Amino acid sequence: MIKIYHNPRCSKSRQGLEILENSGKEYEVVKYLEDVPTEKELRDILNILDIKPEHLIRKNEAIWKEQFKGKLLNDEQLISIMIENPKLIERPIVINGTKAVIGRPPESIIDII
Repeated sequence: MIKIYHNPRCSKSRQGLEILENSGKEYEVVKYLEDVPTEKELRDILNILDIKPEHLIRKNEAIWKEQFKGKLLNDEQLISIMIENPKLIERPIVINGTKAVIGRPPESIIDII
Protein backbone atom coordinates (compact mmCIF):
# COMPACT_ATOMS: atom_id res chain seq x y z
CA MET A 1 0.00 0.00 0.00
CA ILE A 2 1.12 3.56 -0.70
CA LYS A 3 2.10 5.56 2.36
CA ILE A 4 2.38 9.36 2.62
CA TYR A 5 4.20 11.09 5.45
CA HIS A 6 2.02 14.17 5.65
CA ASN A 7 1.90 17.53 7.40
CA PRO A 8 -1.59 19.05 6.93
CA ARG A 9 -0.19 22.56 7.48
CA CYS A 10 2.19 22.28 4.50
CA SER A 11 0.82 23.28 1.09
CA LYS A 12 3.15 20.89 -0.79
CA SER A 13 2.07 18.06 1.47
CA ARG A 14 -1.61 18.88 0.89
CA GLN A 15 -0.97 18.93 -2.87
CA GLY A 16 0.74 15.54 -2.62
CA LEU A 17 -2.20 14.12 -0.70
CA GLU A 18 -4.57 15.47 -3.37
CA ILE A 19 -2.57 13.66 -6.05
CA LEU A 20 -2.99 10.41 -4.12
CA GLU A 21 -6.71 11.05 -3.59
CA ASN A 22 -7.17 11.62 -7.32
CA SER A 23 -5.18 8.50 -8.23
CA GLY A 24 -7.95 6.22 -6.97
CA LYS A 25 -5.37 3.98 -5.30
CA GLU A 26 -5.42 2.96 -1.66
CA TYR A 27 -3.02 4.81 0.60
CA GLU A 28 -2.21 5.38 4.24
CA VAL A 29 -1.64 8.82 5.73
CA VAL A 30 0.99 9.17 8.45
CA LYS A 31 0.80 12.52 10.20
CA TYR A 32 4.45 12.33 11.14
CA LEU A 33 4.40 15.32 13.49
CA GLU A 34 1.97 13.39 15.71
CA ASP A 35 3.10 9.85 14.87
CA VAL A 36 6.86 10.45 14.80
CA PRO A 37 8.83 7.79 12.91
CA THR A 38 11.02 5.52 15.00
CA GLU A 39 14.74 5.37 14.32
CA LYS A 40 14.21 2.16 12.33
CA GLU A 41 11.36 3.69 10.29
CA LEU A 42 13.45 6.76 9.52
CA ARG A 43 16.40 4.60 8.49
CA ASP A 44 14.08 2.55 6.25
CA ILE A 45 12.76 5.76 4.65
CA LEU A 46 16.30 6.96 4.02
CA ASN A 47 17.25 3.59 2.49
CA ILE A 48 14.24 3.54 0.16
CA LEU A 49 14.87 7.16 -0.86
CA ASP A 50 18.59 6.26 -1.22
CA ILE A 51 19.69 9.51 0.42
CA LYS A 52 21.81 10.55 3.39
CA PRO A 53 20.06 12.03 6.45
CA GLU A 54 21.33 15.53 5.65
CA HIS A 55 19.22 15.50 2.45
CA LEU A 56 16.01 14.83 4.37
CA ILE A 57 16.40 17.84 6.66
CA ARG A 58 14.54 21.11 6.12
CA LYS A 59 17.44 23.51 6.59
CA ASN A 60 15.30 26.65 6.39
CA GLU A 61 13.40 25.82 9.57
CA ALA A 62 14.13 28.08 12.53
CA ILE A 63 14.97 25.08 14.74
CA TRP A 64 17.75 24.05 12.33
CA LYS A 65 19.15 27.56 11.92
CA GLU A 66 19.11 28.31 15.65
CA GLN A 67 20.35 25.01 17.05
CA PHE A 68 22.21 22.99 14.42
CA LYS A 69 23.38 25.06 11.44
CA GLY A 70 27.15 25.03 11.02
CA LYS A 71 27.71 22.10 13.39
CA LEU A 72 29.50 18.97 12.21
CA LEU A 73 26.96 16.21 12.78
CA ASN A 74 27.19 12.57 11.75
CA ASP A 75 24.33 10.53 10.25
CA GLU A 76 23.31 9.06 13.62
CA GLN A 77 23.12 12.51 15.19
CA LEU A 78 21.07 13.84 12.26
CA ILE A 79 18.62 10.94 12.57
CA SER A 80 18.24 11.61 16.30
CA ILE A 81 17.70 15.32 15.62
CA MET A 82 14.92 14.52 13.13
CA ILE A 83 13.21 12.19 15.59
CA GLU A 84 13.41 14.80 18.34
CA ASN A 85 12.32 17.58 15.94
CA PRO A 86 10.08 15.95 13.29
CA LYS A 87 9.28 19.38 11.84
CA LEU A 88 12.76 19.17 10.29
CA ILE A 89 11.79 16.17 8.12
CA GLU A 90 11.16 17.06 4.48
CA ARG A 91 7.61 16.56 3.32
CA PRO A 92 5.68 14.98 1.87
CA ILE A 93 7.40 11.63 1.59
CA VAL A 94 5.51 9.04 -0.45
CA ILE A 95 6.47 5.37 -0.40
CA ASN A 96 5.06 2.76 -2.76
CA GLY A 97 6.67 -0.61 -2.17
CA THR A 98 10.37 -0.27 -2.98
CA LYS A 99 9.98 3.20 -4.52
CA ALA A 100 9.83 6.51 -2.71
CA VAL A 101 10.01 10.23 -3.42
CA ILE A 102 10.04 13.48 -1.54
CA GLY A 103 7.08 15.28 -3.09
CA ARG A 104 8.89 18.47 -4.03
CA PRO A 105 7.49 19.21 -6.47
CA PRO A 106 4.31 17.28 -5.61
CA GLU A 107 4.00 16.09 -9.22
CA SER A 108 7.02 13.82 -8.65
CA ILE A 109 4.65 11.55 -6.70
CA ILE A 110 2.94 10.58 -9.98
CA ASP A 111 6.13 8.77 -11.04
CA ILE A 112 5.77 6.11 -8.32
CA ILE A 113 1.98 5.54 -8.09
